[in-house]
Amino acid sequence: MATKTISITEEAYKILASLRNRERESFSEIITDNLGSKNKLKELHGILSKEAGESLEKNIIEMRKVHRIMQKKKTRKILKELE
Repeated sequence: MATKTISITEEAYKILASLRNRERESFSEIITDNLGSKNKLKELHGILSKEAGESLEKNIIEMRKVHRIMQKKKTRKILKELE
């Protein structure tokens, strides 16, 4: 893979170094992970109308309730089988 040499200030270097998640992570990986094509939350702000956002939130809450009920039923069934 081709490489390029860049010059950055001490302050920029310290910021870049502070973003390291693991000791052997390269600066190229840090830059790609933080500035690459991944969607950032702030880029998604305003993508839904208020009504669509509220509807989505309502559906998520309802699906979580259904999931919890299903998990409780499964747990009860497994406990009953273990008796």
